[in-house]
Amino acid sequence: METGCGVTCIIPFYNEGERIFSVLESVTSLGVFDQIICVDDGSEDDTLARIRQRWPRMTVIRMPENQGKTAAIKRGLQSVESAYVMLMDADLRNVDSKELGQIVRSVHQCPDVDMIILRRLHAEWFVKMNRADILLSGERILRTDDLRVILEKPVDGFQLEIAINEFMWRNQKTVCWVPWSATNTYKMDKRGAVDGFFKDFAMYADILQYIGILKFFRQVAGFARKPLLMGTRI
Repeated sequence: METGCGVTCIIPFYNEGERIFSVLESVTSLGVFDQIICVDDGSEDDTLARIRQRWPRMTVIRMPENQGKTAAIKRGLQSVESAYVMLMDADLRNVDSKELGQIVRSVHQCPDVDMIILRRLHAEWFVKMNRADILLSGERILRTDDLRVILEKPVDGFQLEIAINEFMWRNQKTVCWVPWSATNTYKMDKRGAVDGFFKDFAMYADILQYIGILKFFRQVAGFARKPLLMGTRI
């Protein structure tokens, strides 16, 4: 891979089919990442073989069984050597390569920022209602050492983003968000209305079990309120 901006991109996936290929087409066309790591979280389809065939030089890791997004990222993190890591979901749609490249390059324009969250501007109203377009965004760039410290603690299931936020808040890190035009694929679209609803319910139950309701609403009220002004030093 072409050496870029000192940022490694980790993309975990599970039975994503064609969705991940449009994401990878955008990500691999940029030349801004030091490394792109795909972690197959025990998929039952042929996505892994197809990725290896299409991008033979890409780092692709296979989990022995489905263990969840957090476990997949923790496994991918073992192969990261760059100072920064970008986490990215595999089910994104409408990824703008130029926009993504500008965001990744902004890491070194604003060295005092500890984490950049890509805010999903086109999220549905019910997502924006509790600021999940920021708080639960799967796209974020942070220092590799910080993520390693976070994942030394018990973090599982759907808890990853909230755990990262809580670490940043507790350690008084500087966190900003940037506008992000890509959209994600909702669980209801993947699994159907009923199963998707229960998956979303399980996600919030998992989050609240981890952080507690008071700390959750503290994040809703005050976390990552500042937008990043591209090209300026914070």
